[in-house]
Parts: sequence; structure tokens; C-alpha cells
Amino acid sequence: MKLGGDQVVNRIRALVANWVHCKRLIFGSINRFNVITSCLYIVLAVICWYVYLHEFVPSAIVDETAIVDSIDSLSTGAKDSKGVCDLYDGSWVVDETYPLYNASQCPFAEKGFNCLANGRKNKGYLKWRWKPKNCDVSRFNVEEVLEKLRGKRVVFVGDSLSRTQWESMICLLMNGVEDKTSVYEVNGNTISKKIRYLGVRFSSYNFTVEFYRSVYLVQIGSVPKRAPKRVKSTIKLDELDSISSKWIDSDILVFNTGHWWNRGKLFEIGGYFKVNGRLKLGMSIMDAYTTALNTWASWVENMVNTNRTRVFFRTFEGSHWSKSHTCKVTQKPLVRSKREYRSHFSDIIKKVVNNMSVPVTTMHVTPMGSYRSDAHVGIWGDNPTVPDCSHWCLPGVPDAWNEILFSYL
Repeated sequence: MKLGGDQVVNRIRALVANWVHCKRLIFGSINRFNVITSCLYIVLAVICWYVYLHEFVPSAIVDETAIVDSIDSLSTGAKDSKGVCDLYDGSWVVDETYPLYNASQCPFAEKGFNCLANGRKNKGYLKWRWKPKNCDVSRFNVEEVLEKLRGKRVVFVGDSLSRTQWESMICLLMNGVEDKTSVYEVNGNTISKKIRYLGVRFSSYNFTVEFYRSVYLVQIGSVPKRAPKRVKSTIKLDELDSISSKWIDSDILVFNTGHWWNRGKLFEIGGYFKVNGRLKLGMSIMDAYTTALNTWASWVENMVNTNRTRVFFRTFEGSHWSKSHTCKVTQKPLVRSKREYRSHFSDIIKKVVNNMSVPVTTMHVTPMGSYRSDAHVGIWGDNPTVPDCSHWCLPGVPDAWNEILFSYL
């Protein structure tokens, strides 16, 4: 039985009182042992505190290497006494009906994300379904979703994690299309890591699913004259990406950004920030991220017709790199993780979206992804000599993001 903090304190007080009483009876008349008894008194108090702290108070230390043995033990840990449906507060449960597609049969699943085809033997990572605590994500019904998307335009904007979600959605939807040749990339392009635009048309249903590569969402600019030699490029935090006009006329618009906001992809290669035409050499990455997000929010408020367009922003997706930047893909999901459950990027996203004057839905996927150390590409990607603990295998975690996205429809 676990005791609360007040109960632990009362137990300790009782033990100390009993010891004082015994000390008086036994040592009261033996003055020469006063020093010894005082020392024993202190030692006993410390021992009592240690025993009760470790036996009755739950440990605050989180074991990041613990692996799931029980489905019921895998949860985000947040409690909702009101029973409100929070799609992002839940558990990963085993479901033998998963996965929902075969990546080898989907021409739009990037080879680098098809872990099974790249030699992964363990298939257990494919069998997990996301289950919210007080409700259910609507079971994916491909025919129903295809009909709901008829005549629509779905647009993903962001980095390679956004491209992964784009690929996942296309593969999920192609399962319901009899004539696979009726699904094609509108420009005949193949998927590449740096291509700025990819658009797949489902001609039988007259809709497109598109991806725009915009890793910062804001504009990458030139280097000002007289800038220090270490400045090789600039990020214009107060100006949205030059291709943003192409995002406007859409029915579903999904954004993400985060993985490029780090020293390795900014300062260490000469990338610095600029606001109002002025270089901001001392600006921190988090302050810059906040400024960029506010620029994005203002653009949505002024340029997007939210009566027509449903806007989503997906929060930062947890990676599982170790402190020494090594990647170890586990056999099963983690029980819990102190490092990945929270993200400063996600906190900024939620704050900015909450302050917006138009409706935008935050897809807070950070907690649900933080447990899936088993679902990363690892050594089963494009280059097995460079393990990957940032991207996800397909099928995998991005499918759960899309199932939640479809549930909003």
C-alpha cells in the first residue's frame, strides 16, 4: 500500500516519539552516554526517513530503458477524472488486425521508411494501435474516408516528418482504390528528400493529397552585406515561405516544423536569424521558433479562409537518440520516458495556437510518439551504416496520426 506525504510524515513522527521515550527510560540516568544516544537518535531518524521514502512514496525517477510487458501499463499517465475524450491521452494496445497496408505494395511509401523490405525481422512494432483513455479513435474505414475526401484538396506543409505522414495517408487510402493506376503524382515526379512539391491525385474521387517542403515555414534569405564571415544564410522570421500562397486554396491544411530548429542545422553551418531586415546574431533558437510561429499564426489569421479550410498543426515528434547520439531501436515500446514526454517546441506550438483568433486544431502527438522507441527506422533505412532514431517506419506511428486526423472529419 502506498502512503501519501502526510501519512509518511506522521509515521516518522511516531517513530521518533517512541525512540525519545525509550531513550529517556534507558539512558536517562547515564549521563556519560548522552553523546552516543544523540548520535543514535540522528542515525535512526535518517534510517526511518529513508525506509519510508523508498517503500511508501512512489519514485519520481523514470526508467527510460524499461520495456512494455503489459498492454495496460503503457499509458501517458495523465488522469482525466471528468472522463473527457482526449485523443492524445491514451495507450498503445496490441491489435492483430494491424498494419493497415503493406508498404511494399504502395508506390508512394519511400524505400527508406519501408523497414521490413530493408531487412527488419521483428514485426511486433507493426501490431500496436493507439487507444485514447476515455474514448476511441474511429476505426479506419477507407471507403468512408475516400468519399469524404471526394473533390477535396489535402495539403501537408513541413519537413520530412510531414512527408512521412503524407506518404502514410496515400498508402492508407490506396487500399480502397481498385484501379491503382488512377492514383498518380501529378507531375510524374518521384519522391526525394529535397523536392519542394509532391502532389498525388486520386482521379476516381477527384481529390489530391499534396506535400510542400518548408522545413522552417518561414523564408530562407540571403546574407546581408557586411555580415560576419560565419553567417552563410539567414532565416527571415517575420516572413512566411515564398511558396505559402500555394497552401491557401485547400480543404485540409496540416503543418509541422521542429526538426530543423537545432544548432547543427543552424549555427554550426552558418544559419542565423533575421527580423525586420536586421541580423539577430544573439537570438536563441527557442525565441526564433516562437517568432516564426507567430508569423505563421498571423498568416493563417489573415490569409486562410477557415470557414472552408480546416487547419491543423502537429506538435513535435519525439525522437529516441541517446545522449551520445546513438540510436538503439527496442523490441517493444517504452513504458514511459521522462525526456520525450514534454517538448519545448510543442509547448510553444500549443501556446501560439491557443492565442489565435481563428480555429486551428493542435494535434498533440508528442506524448504518444515518445513511447515508440521500437518504431524508428534505425538501421533499416536508406543507409544502414547511419542509424535513424528520428524518422518512423512505414507502416507505423504516422498511420496513427492520420487515423486521428480522419476522426476529425
